[in-house]
Amino acid sequence: MQPRVTVNHVRSADGPELVSANLASLALHGPWVSPCRDLASFQGYLSRCDGDRSMGFIARERASNRIVGVINLSEIVRGFFLNAYMGYYAVAGMNGRGLMSEAVGLVVTHAFNELGLHRLEANIQPGNEPSRALVKRLGFRQEGYSPRYLKIDGEWRDHERWAILSEDWRG
Repeated sequence: MQPRVTVNHVRSADGPELVSANLASLALHGPWVSPCRDLASFQGYLSRCDGDRSMGFIARERASNRIVGVINLSEIVRGFFLNAYMGYYAVAGMNGRGLMSEAVGLVVTHAFNELGLHRLEANIQPGNEPSRALVKRLGFRQEGYSPRYLKIDGEWRDHERWAILSEDWRG
């Protein structure tokens, strides 16, 4: 069965649509993420996605070509570690249909097969049930709990550490 989504590296042309989708998703993003909400912050995000230590992916629904969400791989480490952090978020109107699970799965497959990584880690705030359910569905396991781990919207927030190894990936 063909995936319902496509995933491509973020490009400059994605900016206006992504900013608009993020602004329409303020209630959905709530305390969980603070993505780019204007073209200046989008350009900053795009410049951080250097293709070496950080990669940003835009997921789109095949049928409509609408943005489904964003998946990021950051702090990509090669050598003996072969690890990256993965973050992701859906946009309003496209959530709750399993599209982000497919999109994240495609990026996990890319990270393991194309990038040759061995481990991916996702850090999720404890109350973010949709995000926790997504990683559980994909086979990630909870490895720990980190108090005041990431600063989001000016506040240090606790996170659960979830990870998956390449040999455990069934995608």
